[in-house]
Amino acid sequence: MSLYAQLQERAAQNKPIRVGLIGAGKFGAMYLSQIPRTPGVHLAGIADLSPEAARNSLARVGWKPEQYGASSADEALRTGSTWITDDWQALVSLPEIDVVVECTGNPIAAVEHCLAAFAQGKHVVNVTVEADAFCGPLLGRKAAQAGVVYSLAFGDQPALICDLVDWARTCGFPVVAAGRGHKWLPHFSESTPDTVWGYYGLTPEQAERGGLNPKMFNSFLDGSKPSIESSAVANATGLRVPSNGLLYPPASIEDIPFVTRPISEGGVLESKGMVEVVSSLEADGRRIPYDIRMGVWVTVEAETDYIKNCFEEYNAHTDPSGRYFTLYKRWHLIGLEVGMSVASVALRKEATGVATCWQADVVATAKRDLKPGDILDGEGGYTVWGKLLPAQKSVSIGGLPLGLAHGIKVLCPVAKGQSLSWSDVDIDTSTPAYRIRKEMESLIPPQAQ
Repeated sequence: MSLYAQLQERAAQNKPIRVGLIGAGKFGAMYLSQIPRTPGVHLAGIADLSPEAARNSLARVGWKPEQYGASSADEALRTGSTWITDDWQALVSLPEIDVVVECTGNPIAAVEHCLAAFAQGKHVVNVTVEADAFCGPLLGRKAAQAGVVYSLAFGDQPALICDLVDWARTCGFPVVAAGRGHKWLPHFSESTPDTVWGYYGLTPEQAERGGLNPKMFNSFLDGSKPSIESSAVANATGLRVPSNGLLYPPASIEDIPFVTRPISEGGVLESKGMVEVVSSLEADGRRIPYDIRMGVWVTVEAETDYIKNCFEEYNAHTDPSGRYFTLYKRWHLIGLEVGMSVASVALRKEATGVATCWQADVVATAKRDLKPGDILDGEGGYTVWGKLLPAQKSVSIGGLPLGLAHGIKVLCPVAKGQSLSWSDVDIDTSTPAYRIRKEMESLIPPQAQ
């Protein structure tokens, strides 16, 4: 039975999937806009540091006040309305909640939220992929031990890439490469919230109109988010990562099967079976027509002449050898698609992407020369950007995970372009996020490349 048919059945039986949402910002608001249009789902509660901001989000996406006017969890459960609170622990502890959607964007808080949800027997859809990037393999393991499902969020690019990889492997194709698109030039790694809109292609007025967060958008532009998302994909699929960071080869959709081949065959890959990100800009800054900037892709190989001939017979666009073929989605709809994950984990007990090994890591790397006493401001800020590395290499250099590089003091000079290590900073060792990262390092060996 399809997911939609199962949702309709739950609606008919008045047994909806009950969801608790933590964080009602932009991503959360996009999901909120779809819930009233989805049968068999009841948003029982929202936890947000600002309940008023959560109410504003609901109003902005078209909810009527009576739909979110519940004064308590009991009233929400009794009437089918939504309770809003600033107490995430109270929300997570509600026995009736089936799925927690973690949507804060704060990786340190997200780890705490996920662990608490597991302890309460809740499935988790984790939108905060920054947390998954530095401890996803252990989060996945802890969820399984608790008998619940932990999942990346459909609509975000990592889950969509995992879906394409699963399609390829289930059909019998070896995966040569998989990844996403991005607008990239090397100097973007130095971008700060002050320069982001010019590079991104928006005016400050457009950004203000949309209520867009410059630090969050800068995390995409400076390469941090592509690295984070590629790390999540590698850890979920077992695909390897480049030895010294993403290459961002420029390519149109037509050219992806040309460039995502091994170097020995005219492409850019160190070997087959890797993650990579394709740039929508030529090296000189010219925009590439028919780009994959907002989409995802997977390149597969025809291992026999028969399969190669099938590619030709069905007019599949391949590289010149006829052996490499790329399937893609040119767009992703972000929070508008999260319902797929909610339904999958609740009804099928299947994740839409979950870390199964420790293949990759994202290490905080200096945007400028850092001096003792400087305070790191994390992803998308003024001080560091995230560099994708093989997990084995990160561990060998004692790399500081980008997700933990926020609000901590630098202890010694770090040159621009140098990756930071644990010994370079004064980090708070009391947080659940720090403890679970160190626990993962002791329990899960990084994969050899």
